[in-house]
Amino acid sequence: MDEIASLLEPQIPALRRYAWALLRDDQTADDLVQDTLERAISRWNQRRLDGDLRAWLFAIQRNLFLSSLRHRRSRGVHLGEDALDDVPAPDGGPEIRADLHDVLTGLDALSEEQRSVLLLVGVEDLSYEQAAQVLDIPLGTVMSRLSRARARLREFMENGRSAVLRRVK
Repeated sequence: MDEIASLLEPQIPALRRYAWALLRDDQTADDLVQDTLERAISRWNQRRLDGDLRAWLFAIQRNLFLSSLRHRRSRGVHLGEDALDDVPAPDGGPEIRADLHDVLTGLDALSEEQRSVLLLVGVEDLSYEQAAQVLDIPLGTVMSRLSRARARLREFMENGRSAVLRRVK
């Protein structure tokens, strides 16, 4: 068990960042990380020894997130924009806080698929291959979703919320 703990412990900060970016709530993010670690430990013998531990953990966390998202949608619970008020302000004052708010709002406007790819590659620094493994999609799909997510976020930051309201299915 000490061996498992020594492998999992260094992964917790990245899992925490990703969970918070998905949920925007400290307590819920902590719960998701705990659930992820519990699931990983309970299924440790199912892990491929030659596989990427970090990618495996992110895949577990994303699957748990999607499962809880489906459950919340059926219950109708929604996290409001007031959750952004609890975001710690980085050094630099109100202008930087406003920019952070805009980025978070822009991320929220992305589809879950685009947001996940952008967070895994851009924030957690996973390779395209690792992100493809976490999301269980082809490498080319990772690249195209990332490109579209970056373009939509850039457009949002340049033109504001109205640029993201157009949804094409």
